[in-house]
Amino acid sequence: MPANSIELLRSEWERARQGALDFIDSMPDEGLTFRPVPEILNFAGQFLHIAEYNYVFGAAVFGSGNPNTVQKAEEKPELWTKAALRDFAAASYDFVIDGVGGLTPERLDEEIPFFRWTMPCRLVLAKAMEHHAHHRGQTAIYFRLQGIKPPSERLF
Repeated sequence: MPANSIELLRSEWERARQGALDFIDSMPDEGLTFRPVPEILNFAGQFLHIAEYNYVFGAAVFGSGNPNTVQKAEEKPELWTKAALRDFAAASYDFVIDGVGGLTPERLDEEIPFFRWTMPCRLVLAKAMEHHAHHRGQTAIYFRLQGIKPPSERLF
């Protein structure tokens, strides 16, 4: 078990990163553009959306600028290849992991403005993980609808 709250958060984000990459790697190339119904994001779009918001959540907590220059990533077909999707997603998780490693326990308790709320940094990071889990969880159905068993969700 990690020795402190920062190490614990880092290890959880490393686990989330690997889980996301497992899902991306396990989807056949032709499944990257699959969407169950027209109104929702395709498989690649789900992970691009997660990645884009990893940057948003992270930048708020770390007090840094958002290094992501791609807006509405889920709408960019040039990112719907496995290599591009994997790179974009991995970089967003790396941003969060590296940023968490630079935090102090005191910073985790600091209140920051986030959208229309004010909340502690640790809660913003919890909401980021919730966002990741929500969208990655949706994609398990994308696998099943194509007759593919999804990879492990790496819950622990």
